[in-house]
Amino acid sequence: MKLNILNNTKIIVFGIILCLSTSLAISQTNTTTNDSGFWNNVRFGGGVGLSFGDGFFSGTIAPSAIYEFNDQFALGVGLNGTYNKRKNFYKSTILGGSVLGLFNVVDEIQLSAEFEELNVNRKWDNTAIEDENYWYPALFIGAGYRSNNITFGIRYDVLYDESKSIYANPWIPFFRVYF
Repeated sequence: MKLNILNNTKIIVFGIILCLSTSLAISQTNTTTNDSGFWNNVRFGGGVGLSFGDGFFSGTIAPSAIYEFNDQFALGVGLNGTYNKRKNFYKSTILGGSVLGLFNVVDEIQLSAEFEELNVNRKWDNTAIEDENYWYPALFIGAGYRSNNITFGIRYDVLYDESKSIYANPWIPFFRVYF
């Protein structure tokens, strides 16, 4: 049974937009009380990527949310949706999620661990290469410099497999912002 990738992609994009608009609405709520409820410790963030060139397009949206247990430790979840296309060669849809742990050693240094599971679906145009659909796991260990709600650093995929990974190499720089 073939799934219509375009319809599934529309549903996923709609869901992501709904999540983002809901999180933006929540973040705009002004509370006047100092209670320590669940939502006061939740931070929203994520990433957006766009790349294009001669016959190539890639777009990524990756919202995430973390719960800060205290000033040092936070846990969170994220979603990832990526679409790539190289004209007359291939197109791919990559969808998945992740679980993220953050530990602030001191205010400026943040360590992270993230498990990511992605479904990779590649369709090849006009080639003898067989279409692919597989799950790819990644386990990132990272370290970064933190200033308020912004962190930048580098992470390493300890499960890196050159033949299956969507990443060019196991070392990946990152930039995180949580509001």
